[in-house]
Amino acid sequence: MKLDVRNLGYREVNEWLREHDGVCELSECLGQRFIAAGMSDREITIEGTPGNALGAYLNGADITVHGNAQDAVGDTMNAGRITVHGNIGDAAGYAMRGGRIFVRGNAGYRAGIHMKAYRDKVPVMVIGGACGSFLGEYQAGGVIVVLGLPQDGQKTSRIVGNFPCTGMHGGKMFLRTDAADITFPWQVTARPAEEADLAEIREYVREYCSLFGCDEESVMNSPFTVVTPDSRNPYKQLYVAN
Repeated sequence: MKLDVRNLGYREVNEWLREHDGVCELSECLGQRFIAAGMSDREITIEGTPGNALGAYLNGADITVHGNAQDAVGDTMNAGRITVHGNIGDAAGYAMRGGRIFVRGNAGYRAGIHMKAYRDKVPVMVIGGACGSFLGEYQAGGVIVVLGLPQDGQKTSRIVGNFPCTGMHGGKMFLRTDAADITFPWQVTARPAEEADLAEIREYVREYCSLFGCDEESVMNSPFTVVTPDSRNPYKQLYVAN
């Protein structure tokens, strides 16, 4: 089923999606917020640029965007997959607790803020280009992978902005770089990734490459830096009196 949404608000779009199971196509999208919020058991293709909170609270649907997406992609998503064939705005994966987000291009500020994991739920976000400042801020779980691949023929000058991993107390971050030009907070450990580390993310890189037509071995054949918290509670001393 296909719907031209150019003159529709997000409520009308979501009502139509709820009424149609299976494969749904939205065309001429331009800034409608909250598309597919909380939805499951659907395959949704979007042509254009969806607005803020695409796939918020997503619970199993598969969303593909042929274009860019605005802020808060996958806000608090629980399950499913969001694939963006362009760039995304700020705060992608905010409080994300399950599912996967794949972005071909760049991400804005605060990607992965408050990401968390619980039991068998491990959220994953793979950014193909670069990320803005405060990547992984207060990350509590899950996996963030930033590949720093050239975008539109232009090499990425710096894979992340300032203050990555601020307040990070769980999860892992993988950066496809030797991180020589990145300053991390003292509460985290950043080290060169070893074979065992790379084995953890190969599945995610393979899926990224399959989605966007990249060569897996070329992507993996590069230095990676893995970042983890120093301890299970590295910030306790900042908030609790001795």
